[in-house]
Amino acid sequence: MSLRPTVDFLLYDWLDAPSLSARERFADHSRETFDAVLDTCERIAREKYAPFNRVVDTQEPHFDGEKVILPQCTHDANRAYAESGMLSAAQDYDEGGMQLPYTIEAAANGFFGLASVSIGSSLLTKGNANLLLVHGTEMQKAVFARNQFNGRFSGTMCLSEPQAGSSLSDITTRAVPDGAGFEADPLGARYRLKGNKMWISAGEHELTENIVHLVLAKIPGPDGKLIPGTRGISLLIVPKKMVDTQGQLTGVRNDVALAGLNHKLGWRGTTNTLLNFGEGKFPVNGEAGAVGYLVGRPHEGLRCMFHMMNEARIGVGTAAVMLGLAGYYASLDYAKNRPQGRPMGPAGKDVAQPPVRIIEHADVKRMLLAQKSYCEGALALELYCARLVDEQHTGSEADADEARLLLEVLTPIAKSWPSEWCLEANSLAIQVHGGYGYTRDFPVEQYWRDNRLNMIHEGTHGIQAMDLLGRKVLMEGGKGLTLLAGRINGTIQRAIHAPEFAAHANALGQALAQVGAATKAAWATGEPTDALANAVPYLQAFGHTVLAWVWLDVALAAHAAPASSARTGRLAAMRFFFHYELPKIGAWLQVVSSRDQTCAALPEEAF
Repeated sequence: MSLRPTVDFLLYDWLDAPSLSARERFADHSRETFDAVLDTCERIAREKYAPFNRVVDTQEPHFDGEKVILPQCTHDANRAYAESGMLSAAQDYDEGGMQLPYTIEAAANGFFGLASVSIGSSLLTKGNANLLLVHGTEMQKAVFARNQFNGRFSGTMCLSEPQAGSSLSDITTRAVPDGAGFEADPLGARYRLKGNKMWISAGEHELTENIVHLVLAKIPGPDGKLIPGTRGISLLIVPKKMVDTQGQLTGVRNDVALAGLNHKLGWRGTTNTLLNFGEGKFPVNGEAGAVGYLVGRPHEGLRCMFHMMNEARIGVGTAAVMLGLAGYYASLDYAKNRPQGRPMGPAGKDVAQPPVRIIEHADVKRMLLAQKSYCEGALALELYCARLVDEQHTGSEADADEARLLLEVLTPIAKSWPSEWCLEANSLAIQVHGGYGYTRDFPVEQYWRDNRLNMIHEGTHGIQAMDLLGRKVLMEGGKGLTLLAGRINGTIQRAIHAPEFAAHANALGQALAQVGAATKAAWATGEPTDALANAVPYLQAFGHTVLAWVWLDVALAAHAAPASSARTGRLAAMRFFFHYELPKIGAWLQVVSSRDQTCAALPEEAF
């Protein structure tokens, strides 16, 4: 089964992506150029990624004492992706880009995630370079960002530390000025770093000439003392290999050393590393300490890094979607071809009759329809968020500000919802295969393993939940939540006048009211400990409400399309979500509204 018809429907029939061509930035584009990009990416993914998904899972990266060894197919895929121009697709013509709408870029990149999410590491490279375009100096843009966009360099983000995990206020990596003239370096104020960073994806490899690490570290304040908490964090560029102002390698290795490779449940084709900065293994100019160049203002590193983190969160959500869809397509194919059992009723008692294919069993249809509703609904959400990015960058001032606020509220959902429910889709794909599902004879067990990481990547479920209930729905006086409710109500008003959708519109309206009431109830005491004790159930209910809205809006577009099996399937997926999934929010919101303390108040001895 092909992803392309679903992508085309969402881009062209639902989001009206060709209308973006009316904007000055995208004036050179049309559906014809959009299709050409999609065709190219689909072809590269089919030829360079899909055939090697099992290879990169079984031939894990290993360190030979000098360098990390990856299969040749990873090098070939990385080169093909860079040569396609997709690393800089959304950038200005002056930057060597295509000025492609992010909506199209996001859709096109989906083909690579579907083919082999484990091969690619371009997400962090693009995020790294995009951050530098916003917060870096002109020299940093020229040397570090543009060489990532052209494929010479790759990039990472170095936040977590072994002892701190997600608690960034507890990081211990330190950076001090590198000599008296540290501020005069043309690449940026120069510091020496010492510390350790953990869980660094693509932190060491030979796929590119250089690796550009963006590292969070604490530097001294004006009084020479460290500022406690996250307010003391700065952001620094730490290249693996030293470069000159022309971006050429100087032949000097920076003091960044691989301490070890993490051997993971999934995403085995991408290196995941523990890095030591400044341990003295590669002294620069005879001194220990990794050389780093300050990005932005001192002590504003976290604000800069969130530019990359938010982009990465949407990317993780999309990766989760594609793994879910890969499992769905595999289990659908299996169900259509696997004969087993006989139908219910009198005819099924005749053992002389041949077995039926398992897709004819109602419960298998339930599992397939659940996967379809989770994954295609989540894909629609990710593309909707991508469309908001384009609106933020090219819309009117008022529309751009609305898009910004909507993205603030939706980003925790765009990251977390697919990583939970598309993982559930992968579990159902295994179930459809029965005993074969957890063998390596079929790919679905790998899809599940790969997807299990996405609930942790770029902020765990708990972090996303606290961000949503603790910050996003409250920010600017709740304006973002009000805007989202307005969009949802707009869909409800369009749907309620259609007999086919009136019941669903009413159900969505009730769900939205429940979420609004639970939000107020959670904060009734004004105490964060009360409100956030059940932040994850709030996240789940909020996410289900958002997905129900997305599905109803998609169904309105599908209903207007000519009759087809694809149209029938989309409308059925919408009905499934409203009948089987949306009712779940009541239980989730009950503990939120009552500020239930069952979990929070339990002493550890009781465990």
